[in-house]
Amino acid sequence: MKMSFAVLAVLATTLVAGQLYAQATESPIPHLVKQDGRFALVVDNAPFLILSIEDQDLGLESSWPPQAKDWENMEYLHANTVEVPIYWDRIEEQPGKFDFSSIDRLLTAAREHHMRLILLWFATWKNGSQHYMPDWMLSDPARYFHAVNREGEAVDSPSPFATASLDEDKKAFAAVMGHLKEADPQRTVIMVQVENETGDWKSVRDFSPAAQKYFEAPVPPEILKAMNVETTSASPNWRQAFGPGADEYFNAWATAKYVGEVAAAGKAVYPLPLDVNDALRNPFHPGPPGEPGAPGAYESGGPTDNVIPIWKAAAPAIDLLGPDDYQGDPAAYLKVLDLYHRADNPLFLPESGCPGCDPDSGDFTRYFFTVLSLQGIGYSESGNSPVPSLARNFVLVGPMQREIARLNFEGKLQAVAEPVHTKGGDQGDFRQTMRFGTWNAVVKYGSARFGPATTAWNATPEGRALVAQLGENQFLVAGYFCTVDFYPAGTEEQQKTEHIVDGTEQIPSALIDGKWQHRQFMRVEQGVYENGVFKLLRSQNGDATDYGLRFGEEPTVLRVTLGAY
Repeated sequence: MKMSFAVLAVLATTLVAGQLYAQATESPIPHLVKQDGRFALVVDNAPFLILSIEDQDLGLESSWPPQAKDWENMEYLHANTVEVPIYWDRIEEQPGKFDFSSIDRLLTAAREHHMRLILLWFATWKNGSQHYMPDWMLSDPARYFHAVNREGEAVDSPSPFATASLDEDKKAFAAVMGHLKEADPQRTVIMVQVENETGDWKSVRDFSPAAQKYFEAPVPPEILKAMNVETTSASPNWRQAFGPGADEYFNAWATAKYVGEVAAAGKAVYPLPLDVNDALRNPFHPGPPGEPGAPGAYESGGPTDNVIPIWKAAAPAIDLLGPDDYQGDPAAYLKVLDLYHRADNPLFLPESGCPGCDPDSGDFTRYFFTVLSLQGIGYSESGNSPVPSLARNFVLVGPMQREIARLNFEGKLQAVAEPVHTKGGDQGDFRQTMRFGTWNAVVKYGSARFGPATTAWNATPEGRALVAQLGENQFLVAGYFCTVDFYPAGTEEQQKTEHIVDGTEQIPSALIDGKWQHRQFMRVEQGVYENGVFKLLRSQNGDATDYGLRFGEEPTVLRVTLGAY
């Protein structure tokens, strides 16, 4: 569907204005906070919503450091943050001699374009391999050794038991964090990812003599506790404690311990939030770990959903574990979000996309709204989805991202994304309901401009909506390709019975305490946020509201005041 960018251009100025921050004065260090089971990333003393582009799909790796066209692409997408790698092999080309000029260039360019940065430390691991170790380490595999498979053959993955590699990584990462502390008083960098997609593709674990010694030793007590293991042995080894899963769990512990030590070394110098990303296993059909090419094979040792507790126990310096969600099946994609939305883990997607998805599954960027519904602190797109669709999300939320982050942290925001259509299902009865005390917000999908909707969804799923409660009877409403309406709180059956009469839509009502309560819009205001303040553009009434609040392809934000009679 063709997207109108006229409104995007108008709102771009607002978005940039909302992202301006001091260039020279020292700002508070970004940090994560938790309240009532919800998390927030606090930047400049306020919750911050990460709207990010993961750089490699914009060509930053090949044209390193970023060129002008790359920053233009990010501005076009209305991102407020860029995830960009920094490379150990280029920063420490000679042992102990560090060159931070590439980081300084990134800081300067990001500030010029009013962007925040999440730096990705490509070091011991990058996608399961050690290809970003400095040449002087790669040329000495006896000292900085690889993992070994069952057959005793070295594989293309680093060993988490190579203490010499660990020591060098810790020193280098601490040096990077020390430089950031001195060079970035503005806090342009809001988080650092430690390594990238850790684990092994070619072996379920390291079978080297150094590893085997630990495998046959007792499992650390904190790991037994984290995994709720009860055994007849007071000090079980890995096989005794975990049986068939012992190899993978052992590798998760070893990898997490290594990465956790690197993270702790950096955080001791400069305590920025630190994250680790994960190359996922299929949450429904994981398959045998470590078997290349096998159906469902995945990287063993990384923070996959089955070993998150091990990572939490072994690497306490890591603040969050984030899934790189490329699941092509909508159910699997959403299951991943649920698995990483935990009481001990802020939800953040370091990478997201859907290459080669079934077109009937619709636009996967709509699941950004699902991340919001799970109180996520941010979302980063890899660039595999259509650019205009991603821009829709960021241009809608960007100008009010601080308000959205605050409302979400306070538990006042809910959001939905259009489900995959059930073939042959009854479209007319399909609705999604968000409950806010005395009011229920009901979402239907489709983009008819006036009159009763003829269908309850779009040709392919692309609808999305968010609703936030500003006061007892006042709400912030935004979305695309959907209709949002409000009912006085009552059961869904009571609402449905009154809402459809002889096939005609009526004013939303609910049977409460034996009496029908009918919704009325006291005021519907369309506007934009500027520096945290809602600026009225125009009021809506009549045809614009008689059949609910309709959202099409234009980025539209409404402030709605409700009443009942």
